[in-house]
Order: sequence, then C-alpha cells, then structure tokens
Amino acid sequence: MKTEKNIKTLIVKKPLKLDCGKTIKEFPIAYETYGSLNSKKDNAILVFHALTGDQFVTGTNPITNKDGWWSYAVGPDKAIDTNKYFVICSNVIGGCMGSYGPSHKDPNQKIFGTNFPVITINDMVNAQYNLLEHFGIDKLFSITGGSMGGMQVLQFISNFPNKSKTVIPIATTSSHSAQNIAFNELGRQAITADSNWKDGDYTSNETNPGKGLAVARMAAHITYLSKKGLQEKFGRKLQEREDLKFGFDADFQIESYLRYQGSVFVDRFDANSYLYITRAMDYFDLAKQFGGNLSNAFINTRAKFFIISFTSDWLYPTQENKDIVIALNSIGADVGFVEIESDKGHDSFLLDVPDFLSALKNFLDKSYEED
Repeated sequence: MKTEKNIKTLIVKKPLKLDCGKTIKEFPIAYETYGSLNSKKDNAILVFHALTGDQFVTGTNPITNKDGWWSYAVGPDKAIDTNKYFVICSNVIGGCMGSYGPSHKDPNQKIFGTNFPVITINDMVNAQYNLLEHFGIDKLFSITGGSMGGMQVLQFISNFPNKSKTVIPIATTSSHSAQNIAFNELGRQAITADSNWKDGDYTSNETNPGKGLAVARMAAHITYLSKKGLQEKFGRKLQEREDLKFGFDADFQIESYLRYQGSVFVDRFDANSYLYITRAMDYFDLAKQFGGNLSNAFINTRAKFFIISFTSDWLYPTQENKDIVIALNSIGADVGFVEIESDKGHDSFLLDVPDFLSALKNFLDKSYEED
C-alpha cells in the first residue's frame, strides 16, 4: 500500500479551499486511465470510486496484483467499452493510493495522521475536476460511480452542470441515513479503540491498528450483502468441522468469511483514510447544500440522467435512489431509472450481474450514438 510505483500522479498547483475552511495547494491526485481520448475529446468517462476503491478500475491493480474493482464493467467490449471510451479514475483526496491523504507528510515532513484536514465529498470532486483541465477536456461524455462514487457523481454535476453529457449514479443516495451513519461510527470506533491506533500517529510509532480496521471492514461488509444472499451462500454451515467446538474460534463459515475479508483489507488500506472517507460520506447532504430542496442541486444542468438501483440493496435502498429521480422529474430533467433484480445486495454494482451490465452498456452506447 505504501509503494508509489506504477502510480500516475497530477500535482495540483492551484489552491483548493476545503469546506472545513483550510486551503491545500501543490497536492497530488493519483489517477489511472483506460482506452484512448479521441481527437474531439468527447469520449471521456470520469469514474468515481466507492469507499474502499481506488484509481485501478480494471485489469490488474499493480499495487495489490488483484483485479481492478470494476473489472466486470470496464474493459474492451464490456459495459464501459474501452475500445470506444476514454475512462479516467482518480484516488480521492483522503485516500491511501497516492492522492493527498493522512499518510502524506505535512510541510514539516511529519506524517499528517489525524492532523490532516477533514474533507468532504465536495472537496473530493473539486480536487478531481483538475483532471479535466489536465487532459484538455471541455465536456465529459459521462460521469458514473456506485455508492460513494454515486455521491461524487451527484456532487460533480451540481458543481459543474455543463461538464458532462450523461450522468449515471448507481446504488447511491443524496444523504446518509441515521443507520448508515451508525454503521460508519461503529467502524470508526473499532479503529480508534485499537491500542495500536496511537491517536492516529501509528506510523511514527511503527504500529498498525490492524485489528480495529479489520473489525471496521467486517461490520461494513455485512451491509454490502443481503440476508438472502448470505443465507444461500453460507446458511448455518460449519467451517471444516462436523460439530460445534464450544469456543470462540470461527465455527461457522460466515464467521471465517468475515474474518478473511477483514484481514485482507488491512493489507491494502490505511486506517486513518477509513476514518476520513467515512466521515466525508456521513457529512454528505446534497439537499442541505440547496436549502433543503434537492431539485435545486440539478436545476442548471441539461445532462441526461440514468439512475440504477438494486432490489436487495438495504444500505442505499431503491427508495433513496427514487428520491433522486423524483427531484429530477420535478424540474423536468431528462431522467431514466431502472431497478435491477439481484440477491447480491449493495455489492451488486461491483459483481457480474448481467441485467445491470447490459442496462449500463445500452444507455451509454445509445447516448453516444446520439452525438
């Protein structure tokens, strides 16, 4: 996670005033691209990643050597066809894969830790906007992303209403519910309760709050799945044994699965980044930015919207996605909506769900042919 090899980085020279009141400048934005930008520069798609994602959307992540987080959707002849589109994705500020975050050093060459400024979804989007200027792109063909990526999509088109032809928020919300804030707080408390967290200064102390971060990941991972999916995959099956052990080892397969998810996450993610990014998600409230009227967030754009939700997503349920559709309909926006049948829960947008992938591909390709 700490290595910088194979990471493309844009150093943003101009100052960016953050919502917390602080200003950053000369800061890095790590990014990756896929496909080629055409001569008219009108085939670019800016992809925003979710909480634990990064800039490595597809192919092999050169840092982890694992498949990119959206490999099912992005690539040659896939839903987001890199033979046709130029895909850009950056690591959000506050992240831990090269963009400016708590693991970077301050002007005194001390690692920020929790002295890093608190950031918002708005800050993330304003930082990423610099990539358009870097590539000389006047208007994107599309912006898309799921979960926290969808929040960034909504914020981007609100901030820059004329900078994308199409807008595809997936499995997202315009503000976190109390339940979502509660789950994020559970994760943050798990991290800060780890004795190795050291008030966020664990790097200087040569420790790692891995147990706390693993528990945070386990708790979050449960919210990404569905009750039906978990039951069908695991049920009450025991882990490589015929009977209970009457102890606290992982008796059940689901326990072993969650422990594995927690342990591998620690190898690729930074604990402080988890604190900062979940806090940014909790602070996100697009309607509040416009006096409580969500419709006003989109009133200045003529972009074409396509909103996608999943039947078994209880983290960002279909109704929260429909609320965005209603806000768009109330101002006469060009908006389409589809609810995809899936038992894979919130994670459906990351997985091989054929109906989702075909809906995404059809919308993009049809919109592109209309040019």
